Amino acid sequence: MPPSSEALREIELTSPLGLPQAEIEAITNRADPAWDEVAVTPCLPSRKLSAMAGCELFVKYENMQYTASFKERGALAKLLSLSEAERRSGVIAASAGNHAQGLARHSALLGIDATIVMPAHTPSVKVEETRRFGARVLLEGIDYDEASGLAHARCKEEGLTYVHPFDDPYVCAGQGTVAAEMLEQAPQIDTLVVPIGGGGLISGMATVAAARRPDVRVIGVQSDLYPGMINAVRGGTRPCAGTTLAEGIAVAAPGLLTRKIVSTLVDEIVTVNEAQLERALSLLLTCQKTLAEGAGAAGLAAVLAHPSLFRGHTVGSVVCGGNIDTRLLSSILMRDLARQRRLARLRITLTDVPGQLERVSRAIGQAGGNVIDVSYHKTFNDLPAKQTHLDISVEATDGVHMDAIVDALRTDGLPVENANY
Repeated sequence: MPPSSEALREIELTSPLGLPQAEIEAITNRADPAWDEVAVTPCLPSRKLSAMAGCELFVKYENMQYTASFKERGALAKLLSLSEAERRSGVIAASAGNHAQGLARHSALLGIDATIVMPAHTPSVKVEETRRFGARVLLEGIDYDEASGLAHARCKEEGLTYVHPFDDPYVCAGQGTVAAEMLEQAPQIDTLVVPIGGGGLISGMATVAAARRPDVRVIGVQSDLYPGMINAVRGGTRPCAGTTLAEGIAVAAPGLLTRKIVSTLVDEIVTVNEAQLERALSLLLTCQKTLAEGAGAAGLAAVLAHPSLFRGHTVGSVVCGGNIDTRLLSSILMRDLARQRRLARLRITLTDVPGQLERVSRAIGQAGGNVIDVSYHKTFNDLPAKQTHLDISVEATDGVHMDAIVDALRTDGLPVENANY
């Protein structure tokens, strides 16, 4: 029997997320006053990055949210969908990162009790930030998967509502507000490049783009180490494992809802490696003066790593978060200086007599270099007893200058045995 006219009308009014289109529009239009607590973050062009990428690049600064992540949007949308009885009972989630803080913050603002189950070894700074919003934090499970299982069990025991970080239609719809804002702020955008972990952000953004601007391409980006969504939508079996800078999108098993939407609405998915993520993070800091976490730099990394996909287009890239450990950030910036050959460690073989360090320093100084640190190796080497290795870290303005410094040392009769850059 063919569907009735009423059934056809219901299908027409339903979005890819399975929610009535009117409800999606209410969310993406930020109709509820509670949305005033979620920033309409800037979406600005970057001339410097555009010149590097060969496209007109706009950057959406979701790292400027109160909790420095887009996750607030989905959490709020889900909380606003709850009945009064569900609000009184409270909510629960499993998270070790941005979802925990976003849900805790908006639960507190709405007067809803929130419980967050975090893996036992979650860094204390993340635990305290979540507790600061008034959430009950339970440190249970050795990893996210175990914490999630325990959260689901407690959800049933205590009659709570589980708020999934990505595989929920309201959460996806909330994340879709990012695309709604971008297409209003920069209507010339013809391509959206979006990080993919579990798929909540790209599902919401692709749904909004399909409804408002079906001509806009949506391209997802994943870490090389965690191609979970690629496996899910292409039937692949690539391993998902390892330590990635983009821990926010290190998801092996994306959602059932999100993989369905991605397979339908997303035009392409690409991957980026760790060096590309590091470079993009460094460029966002040095060129845009904005701090991104690894996942937040994934969009720019994709644009730079896959130029043929973006060249000549007007691209919108989402810096989806800015929560990164400062020690890790310091290491990344120093490693990037080394890749640019603005920093190098030179190994020089010397006769072990007074005055040799002064000789080396003078040659570097006359070439305009700057000595960062010095280390002698008299014992642990296979050189003759009257010789030694000198490892010296040198700063230069660029690779050409570094070559000039090395040439100056060799011209002075100082053999640079190994230039580590």
